[in-house]
Amino acid sequence: MSTITPNYLMFDKFINRLELIGTLTTVTALRISAGRSIEPIGSDLPVMKDAFGRPLIPGASFKGALRSRLESILRAINPDFAANPAIEAEWSIPSRTIENERKEVIKEGIDKLKEDTEKELEGDPLKVLKQDKLLTEKILAKTDLASHLFGSPWLASKFQVRDLTVDPEYWFGQYQERDGVAIDRDTETAADGKLYDFQVVPAGTPFYFKAVVENAEEWELGLLMIGLHQFETEQIPLGGGRSRGLGVVRLDIDKMRWVDVENNPQFLLEYLQKLVMEDETAYEDAADYKDEWVRQLIKHLNNKMIQHNKTVIRTEQ
Repeated sequence: MSTITPNYLMFDKFINRLELIGTLTTVTALRISAGRSIEPIGSDLPVMKDAFGRPLIPGASFKGALRSRLESILRAINPDFAANPAIEAEWSIPSRTIENERKEVIKEGIDKLKEDTEKELEGDPLKVLKQDKLLTEKILAKTDLASHLFGSPWLASKFQVRDLTVDPEYWFGQYQERDGVAIDRDTETAADGKLYDFQVVPAGTPFYFKAVVENAEEWELGLLMIGLHQFETEQIPLGGGRSRGLGVVRLDIDKMRWVDVENNPQFLLEYLQKLVMEDETAYEDAADYKDEWVRQLIKHLNNKMIQHNKTVIRTEQ
């Protein structure tokens, strides 16, 4: 296991890598819509497809559902642990400082952090060398926990998911068509012109799953393990029509390949050689580390809550 990676060393050098390989299977029918069709014949609402006309689950859909679930868990512990990525005013660090009518700072933005860094290093002969590192540390200290792993407008994501493509061995073009209708509340019958059909991928369809995490800290990997377990136990649905029972999926991870080369150049050279030779011993089985990563997550969350409580006490005093 590695020591905790210094926060300012995000991607300037290779430290560790976790590869996740498995299968995502639809437990119920799945509908990830490609938008309204413009074809004269066919479904009104077709599903997302690849260039071969086979169903496709965008990596962004999987990542978004995973992030949303983990954000809800983190907010239940402390609302500050997960920001709202859809609204800038609710980011943990907006691009510009947000003030009220009295010019009081409500939330510090990137501009304020840059200004504070400039003042802190004013007159320092090593200002140019220290400035980027110090600013990075300030930004990371204020970044919500979810964004550390999944990224934000000011921070690159450590977690990457490929588009999930269907296993062609089990796919025979068996799309299902279902009808939808809007009900007139007065007559309790189908409203005029409101009948439509939509396409779904049937239950039991397997998709290839592959994801990569690089340069993650142990607590971030623990957070990811919690989220993946939610997919493994069918607790995170995907796509539309979820209130109708659509979108239940199950993730089965076949391989968790881990390599940690931090502060070990010789091991890095051996890893690269084995990688080129397609030698599986280049990786360790990450299953051996899952429990420790989750323990590190719990420890990190406890420390963050202690810090938060101390800040609240100081503010009230």
